[in-house]
Amino acid sequence: MKIKQTKRAVLALLFTVALSGTMGTAVTARAATYTTVSTTNVTKAAYHKKSTTGAIYNKAHSKRLATMKGYPNTTWYVTKHATLKHGNTKGIYYYVQNKAGSVKGWTWHGYLVKGTAPFGLKYAKNAVALDYTTGKAVWSKSANTARPIASVSKIMTLYLTLQKVNSSAGKWRDVVKTNDAGLVAMSKDAGCGGFVFKSGHKYTVKDLYYAALLDSSNNAAIALGQWVAGSNAKFIKQMNAQAQAWNLDKTSFVSASGLENSDLKVFGYNYGRANANMVSAKDVALIARHLIQDYPRVLTDGSIGSKTVDGQTAYNYNNMLAGRKYYKSSLKVDGLKTGYTPLAGYCFVGTGQKAGKHRVITVVLHDENEFTETQSLMNKAYSYSSMNN
Repeated sequence: MKIKQTKRAVLALLFTVALSGTMGTAVTARAATYTTVSTTNVTKAAYHKKSTTGAIYNKAHSKRLATMKGYPNTTWYVTKHATLKHGNTKGIYYYVQNKAGSVKGWTWHGYLVKGTAPFGLKYAKNAVALDYTTGKAVWSKSANTARPIASVSKIMTLYLTLQKVNSSAGKWRDVVKTNDAGLVAMSKDAGCGGFVFKSGHKYTVKDLYYAALLDSSNNAAIALGQWVAGSNAKFIKQMNAQAQAWNLDKTSFVSASGLENSDLKVFGYNYGRANANMVSAKDVALIARHLIQDYPRVLTDGSIGSKTVDGQTAYNYNNMLAGRKYYKSSLKVDGLKTGYTPLAGYCFVGTGQKAGKHRVITVVLHDENEFTETQSLMNKAYSYSSMNN
């Protein structure tokens, strides 16, 4: 028992010494006693974090309310200064709150630097905002690095499908071969399917187009590719040829659907040496731009919330559409494509056109908050004067 008490005493002494070094570390003392020497109201001013160090507390420092690390791109608005005393040490603290007023409290002034926070995305590994009118990126984060993109890959498959439909080579009512054993098995697989190919049913190009676009059906995408080019392998070669024709040098396809070869192998649809489609965020945005430019109907189709296709519900997983959780009326989102695999993470290519602005195309890859970060990215894109009509 004495050993434990002695250990506690030593720790307490070390903690006191640490506190006396700088008031910057004092904010981490959750049980410490702070007294207010003086408080002054000041003109509201913007600050942002100096580093990931620091936290926000209530004035008595008995409760930690937030950490600077948890709000990497937040602008904090300071309206009060206070001198707080802890033991024989005094420090200057600022009363801060975020723009929404949902997080507020006191933090040591040394954790902040004056000015609004630079824009950034916390979760997306790769991202870009593209001005649809000019084709130029207005903001980016590692946008030229190729990485797995999951079902976002289907925008190329849809482009080549629409290309054939809009030529004399194919029609919407054409019946697509869907009875291959691998496709049927995939359609019934909970992890890899999404739209069941039923025995005895005939599916048209239009059926599978909606199944691939809205429901993100992998088997529908592969079946469409085989309809376009004659075989899975020939279609993937066509995907890569189209990317090369557009001078997309950070794009390489091995899958019509976006599934990785490690999943496709069991169904007999693996292709090439690489495991996954590898495409940069900027190249994804440029593919989306070509799709919208050449076949604008994809915006009308992509804004459909759900559609019954051969008795099955093709549900659109774009949760930025009207009536969905992340809908913002000002952003006017009308597309385009979600994607997810464990390897690629959550991916989303979105598009919308705010009143008086150019259309924006945004891409976030491997982003666990893909819709909230897309909201932020779209708003940031619209803030640039080059986006004005």
